[in-house]
Amino acid sequence: MSTALGAAGELAIRSLVERAPLASSLAQAFKAKGFTLALVGGPVRDAILGRLGNDLDFTTNAHPLETKKILQEWAENIWDTGIAFGTVAGKRGDTTVEVTTYRTESYDPDSRKPEVEYGQTIDGDLSRRDFTVNSMALELTGEKPQFIDPFNGLQDLAAKLLRTPGKPGDSFNDDPLRMMRAARFASQLGFEIAPDVLVSMKDLAHRISIISAERIRDEFIKMLMSPNPRTGITILVDTGLADLVLPEIPKLRLEVDEHHHHKDVYEHSITVLEQAIEHEDRLGGPNLVIRLAALLHDIGKPKTRAFIEGGGVSFHHHEVVGARLAKKRLEALRFDNDTIDAVELLTTLHLRFHGYGEGEWTDSAVRRYVRDAGDFITHLHVLTRADCTTRNKTKAARLAATYDSLEARIAVLMEQEELLKIRPDLDGAQVMQLLNLKPSREVGQAMDFLLELRLEEGPIGEEAATKALLAWWASR
Repeated sequence: MSTALGAAGELAIRSLVERAPLASSLAQAFKAKGFTLALVGGPVRDAILGRLGNDLDFTTNAHPLETKKILQEWAENIWDTGIAFGTVAGKRGDTTVEVTTYRTESYDPDSRKPEVEYGQTIDGDLSRRDFTVNSMALELTGEKPQFIDPFNGLQDLAAKLLRTPGKPGDSFNDDPLRMMRAARFASQLGFEIAPDVLVSMKDLAHRISIISAERIRDEFIKMLMSPNPRTGITILVDTGLADLVLPEIPKLRLEVDEHHHHKDVYEHSITVLEQAIEHEDRLGGPNLVIRLAALLHDIGKPKTRAFIEGGGVSFHHHEVVGARLAKKRLEALRFDNDTIDAVELLTTLHLRFHGYGEGEWTDSAVRRYVRDAGDFITHLHVLTRADCTTRNKTKAARLAATYDSLEARIAVLMEQEELLKIRPDLDGAQVMQLLNLKPSREVGQAMDFLLELRLEEGPIGEEAATKALLAWWASR
């Protein structure tokens, strides 16, 4: 073992002891039964980088049923949903472990589910992994821990380079999801992708079609929630993967000619995403809804672009078209309904502020703005502010000041009227008694009238609301 490998091994061991002390007790449990156990993959990489978490992956020469017996004694609870692929998982304290039997795999060209065969050596197991930086292991059951790096993953880790243990074409043909993982790791870790790996991603992008929407969604979310999603998005677009998994994004790269000037919508959208991330502290930290809305808010522009005679471009109603496209894409990626509804809402509303002008909105308009945004009013604040990407500092300062005034008005009305809890001044029972009605469509119409009255005039009290309701009913 070279000095560099020794130092890396020592660093990984130290990180493991400090942050995952249960790993050594698990290793002892396997050793006591005559089996090997090695920390493997991402946790080794993260241990060397000093960012080890509480989810640990191990590999062993024990067969799955033997692993299950050991974990039943060691863990507080276990689950064996992956046992057909050689994996048994368990949890003890705050630490979750997955233990997988050494394996080699062969893939059906039309499926990413492998035909699993159990292997004899850890080197064979490491050779099937996605990238060299994830093909390192820390053997824990010998006389002393041993750092194993057959594919120079440590060297690539130092160089911040993503390479595959074997030929990239073979790796991506076997499991096309690894191409999405390349983009994700580039975003998460700030790594470059090796040129031959990028070439294979471009050549084999079409293979992503055999991957389930749920798997693609999960990798996309991890990439989007990384510190630098621009990197991963750019890789997906440049390799052609985005054409298949998120086609609305590359379509934002609209042709711009010298006679019809408008912003580069693709670049604008990525910048809005980055600026929204800068304001995420208002939402309590990294927030999936705001990142999706920021990325997708302008995807209606390609379908609504119209050239104006004499120069210029319009995108009338792109927010409405974009909301519909965002909903359709997120449904196709199997996002949950709450996330879809929130992104659709924010995309629909993202231009509303521009009707505010220099502050001419009435209190009624402000109430409707808050009512329409509902629980996502702070998300809308963040998105609207992030949507200003002009390089004109005077214009940017004016827009920011105008939005400051709107937020101040909202805060005052919130305090006075509890805007997020806007209700008519009369309830349904009172309406039925006053109008001598039974539950019916007319009651709903009356409640709609009272809600509009409340939005228009603010809280007016039961007496005034009763008078207005009776006058409205008499005029029907």
